[in-house]
Amino acid sequence: MNLTDLDSTIQIDAKLCGSLHSRRIAYSVMDFHHSLYINKKDIILGQIRACELLYKYAIDSLDRNVLRKEILDLKLMLDLIE
Repeated sequence: MNLTDLDSTIQIDAKLCGSLHSRRIAYSVMDFHHSLYINKKDIILGQIRACELLYKYAIDSLDRNVLRKEILDLKLMLDLIE
């Protein structure tokens, strides 16, 4: 059985956590029933989408900088695995 051509995309939720000086981003997979068959590229694309959505609603400049750096790092990882 080939499960690489799934119609549904992975939904990942991103949250900012940590103190003001060491902010981090925590990810969680949101109700994806084929989570056993997810490849790295799909996970990274989901993380990028989640960070971009969170960036759109971020108010604090520190949070925006953390999210911008995370998006750039994820895009770099995506370029390396392709």
